[in-house]
Amino acid sequence: MNRSRRREGQMDTVIVGLLLHYYQPPGQLAGVLRRVVHECYRPLLKLFQEHPAARATFNVNGVLTEMLDDHGYADVLEGWRGLAASGRVEFTGSGKYHPILPLIPAAEAARQIALNDEANRRLLGEVYRPRGFFPPEMAWDHALAPLVARAGVDWVVMSGIACPVEWPVTRVHREAAGDGHALAILFRDDLLSNKVAFRTTDVAGFLQDVHRLRSDGTDRYVVIAMDAETFGHHIPGWEREFLAPLFAALAAGPPVRAAAANPAPAPRVRLATVSEIVDQMPAAPAVVPRASSWSTTREDLEHHNPYPLWRHRGNEIHRLLWWHLEQAMALLQLAEQWRDPDGDQDFATARAAADMALHSDQFWWASRRPHWSPGMVHRGLNLQRDLILHAVRALNLSDAPDEARREAQERVAVARDLANRITDRLFWD
Repeated sequence: MNRSRRREGQMDTVIVGLLLHYYQPPGQLAGVLRRVVHECYRPLLKLFQEHPAARATFNVNGVLTEMLDDHGYADVLEGWRGLAASGRVEFTGSGKYHPILPLIPAAEAARQIALNDEANRRLLGEVYRPRGFFPPEMAWDHALAPLVARAGVDWVVMSGIACPVEWPVTRVHREAAGDGHALAILFRDDLLSNKVAFRTTDVAGFLQDVHRLRSDGTDRYVVIAMDAETFGHHIPGWEREFLAPLFAALAAGPPVRAAAANPAPAPRVRLATVSEIVDQMPAAPAVVPRASSWSTTREDLEHHNPYPLWRHRGNEIHRLLWWHLEQAMALLQLAEQWRDPDGDQDFATARAAADMALHSDQFWWASRRPHWSPGMVHRGLNLQRDLILHAVRALNLSDAPDEARREAQERVAVARDLANRITDRLFWD
């Protein structure tokens, strides 16, 4: 039901959907994880516990949920469960190992979504009931819609640059997802989100920006989203400097008055989960979002580079890494096709390595925009090489025909050459 129109004399409301994205890459160093937990996850948890009116949507990738459990940070998981049980926090679905979903095979994307749900249901319990979906890096393509809809969610969040129509603040658009289904789609306000993520605003400035979202007396909404690690880890103390006073200001009321140049009363501002926005705002017509990510610029789209930090047309290491991954995944398919009980252990190891090897970080660290870490790229390459090693061993222990073995040998030779070329660039570039 559309409840966004206010009765005469009532103060209109801006609903702010805050989405925090929690993630650490597979194989993260124990010391780094410890620092992130100490600097970010525990302080954020405490902050939400101190402000019972605060509401948010959390995306926690399953690789991190398992990592926290494996390293003894049960207090963080228990705290998240408590927030969700109180109804103040909801969880989203995603891909377990943070792959760029539009760039991997559909079957692998579906597997990543299922693995993510399995890990989070096991470790977060019954409070993990995702109604929404967070594509890693907000990397989206229309072809993903049917696959994500089959996961049973109602909505997807994506970058503002994906919006192909006039900016929506009073209605929520839909995206056709096949078989008569549609997903609600919410566009991140990239400008406001980046102001917070890069510490170029404060609470007063943020609220002034929010107050400008006027819409002729109707309620409206805005979605801001960023890495959870922004608060305390990337920017020390930012959770206390920004989130704490924001939560307090929104809980205290009355709202801050508008500037003198605009005599109309400032709207009320309140926090909500993204699902609450979907429930409370009327539907808008279906649209087809632009293929993009939350790091994509207009210039990238003009140059047909929708995912520039992970597969840039002009990035040679990206090209070589994806080519190497193609060989690795083809070898996994061969091993699966001719799978034999004698090779089960190697196949299981190869399959697990493949799941992890699809993670986005190896490509991000090779992007040079401005991120560049030969060590992180090399760690990603080694995951791919582990996949190849165990896939070929599994194939060799099977009854695969000579033709399949010859194909494997050829792909191993190509992969070996590609790995050497990548390594040379890591040495000298």
